[in-house]
Amino acid sequence: MTIKDIGPEPQSFDLEQATLENTNYRSVAWSGKYLQLTLMSIPVGEDIGLEAHPETDQFLRLDAGRGRVQMGSAKDRLDFDQEVEDGWAVFVPAGTWHNVTNTGDEPMQLYAVYAPVHHAPGKIQATFADAENDEGSGNDKPPTWSVQPTHHPADKHA
Repeated sequence: MTIKDIGPEPQSFDLEQATLENTNYRSVAWSGKYLQLTLMSIPVGEDIGLEAHPETDQFLRLDAGRGRVQMGSAKDRLDFDQEVEDGWAVFVPAGTWHNVTNTGDEPMQLYAVYAPVHHAPGKIQATFADAENDEGSGNDKPPTWSVQPTHHPADKHA
């Protein structure tokens, strides 16, 4: 299944199938004015990277695999620690340090909903390194038509 991010236009597709078929670290599937959907595939033993988004709430749902979610108020104080698997949801409040690690023996397939929009529409990043390079180079910015906070502090990465 190929998903094309058509921006803030009505869209419908089989989300579970699209999530399970996605082999990229991150693929932006839909970008609205106020929220965004990305599909993610985390290889065995890898993670999304410890980070905090000061102005972005996130909802994540695993559709395949197993993992460990860690969250907390500081990068060295991750006092929330939960094993998760297919069917589990994870809610990450804005400003919370978080990481999700694949602890299983197959790729961990999940989707993430960001509010507000966090990535460039239609952006596909095959690997974690590609995502880091895009963010570092300014090549992964929300679209100008999305509604962003008036004060937009930079994301924090460990």
